Amino acid sequence: MKLHYSVLLLASIVLASCGNDDDGLPEVVTRDVEEVKAENMEQIEEFLKTHYYELVDNPQNPNFQSITYKRITDSDTDKEPVMDSEFLQSKTVTQLGVDYNLYFLKLREGAESVRKPTFADSVLVTYSGFRLLENRFFDSSPNPIWFDLNRNIIGFYEVMDEFRGSTGVVENPDGTVTFDDNFGYGTVFIPSGIAYFSAPPPGSGIRAYEPIAFNIQLYKSIETDHDGDGVPSWMEDVNGNRRLGDDNTNGNNTPNFLDTDDDGDGIPTREEVNFDEEGNLILPLPDSNGNGTPDYLDPTFP
Repeated sequence: MKLHYSVLLLASIVLASCGNDDDGLPEVVTRDVEEVKAENMEQIEEFLKTHYYELVDNPQNPNFQSITYKRITDSDTDKEPVMDSEFLQSKTVTQLGVDYNLYFLKLREGAESVRKPTFADSVLVTYSGFRLLENRFFDSSPNPIWFDLNRNIIGFYEVMDEFRGSTGVVENPDGTVTFDDNFGYGTVFIPSGIAYFSAPPPGSGIRAYEPIAFNIQLYKSIETDHDGDGVPSWMEDVNGNRRLGDDNTNGNNTPNFLDTDDDGDGIPTREEVNFDEEGNLILPLPDSNGNGTPDYLDPTFP
């Protein structure tokens, strides 16, 4: 499989209105978040109750089958709705004080011996995105592609830690990827409040306030340290809300995961933590004055 590098459409969720502009784009009226949430949940659950899934051969990539969804008709008496599938799960995702129910179909978790990615890691995936209401694809990568989950929409990265990669993943010199057939794969059904809400990417075909879905195959994940300070980015989520942009210990407008001196004491973070002989971070993190705050986040130390 040929390796590609890119970023999923756009990452930022925008809970704001879009007015008329010089490009003649239609006005999008800001809607109540809870109202849209309820509407999206009804739409998603209606889809799950009225569609079944099939695995079909993918002519673009013979290494994996595509997940396709078809509406149940009167003649489909033997078809099981996705809502009744043993593989359908859900989890609660909180964004801006609003709790969303995120449904996902986990057809295979992945290799048990392989780590699960965190919300802040980089992942090697193939994917296809489709507009749920019309069951129409808007984006896909049939070949493996690296994603920085921090730059992806919330509903996408919030489901990735439910899967594991494959054993034996090898990125070859010619740009191809080989892997064992035990990677994780499934589908996530995303309300617009943790996708694009009122501001979908121009040209994507996605409408404002529209729920979307992604078929995902996860091959590999890498623990990411965006600023290279020795502290993995997921650990720089100080307030524990799984959002990296709002953790800024020293108040310098640079979030911790991009700041090499997190507490602003003039001592680089890398010098306030410890590493073993192989360069791995040693836990627990040093707290020299015993006040419960690690040295690298404590401007009062030394």
